[in-house]
Amino acid sequence: MLWGLVILLVILVLWFVLTYNNLISSEKKVENAWAQIDVQLKRRADLIPNLIETVKGYAKFEQKVLTDVTKARTAILSAKTPKDAAKGENMLSGALKSIFAVAESYPTLKANENFKALQEELSSTENKVSFARQFYNDMVMNWNTMILQFPTNIVANISGRNKNKEFFEAEISERKSVKVDFSDLSK
Repeated sequence: MLWGLVILLVILVLWFVLTYNNLISSEKKVENAWAQIDVQLKRRADLIPNLIETVKGYAKFEQKVLTDVTKARTAILSAKTPKDAAKGENMLSGALKSIFAVAESYPTLKANENFKALQEELSSTENKVSFARQFYNDMVMNWNTMILQFPTNIVANISGRNKNKEFFEAEISERKSVKVDFSDLSK
């Protein structure tokens, strides 16, 4: 009887340790996934000044578009949470769409090798950002599910690792299409 109790206790301790380690591993995966988003957002933000300088020479009166890109870049670089980063990232995506739409009005800019190279680099980075966001959200979903499932939720509650992680998502207002207005070009 005593041996049975000892064996049961050992099994419970082993289960607790394994479950706790699994929680730690999952939490670190979420943190790593966030770091990957951060790397890609910084990579994209580093490309922005070169893009702005290239466009400035061609589109002198498109100051608002360039200002919007700069503000969005600053928002990303100063983000502390996934929600802040998502807001800045969505602002930047919209601003970049606007800058590429403006480029359509300048055939010489569109043909400029620097602009084309930057556009390709940004397009590649956008794909990497998208993948990193998806991977992060997958890790967050796994974490949030894990801490709710029985019996893992017992260990999560005991160890204080029972808080949901924040998804990286666009705000409703930022899911709308970007409107580009060229009516001022004729002035």
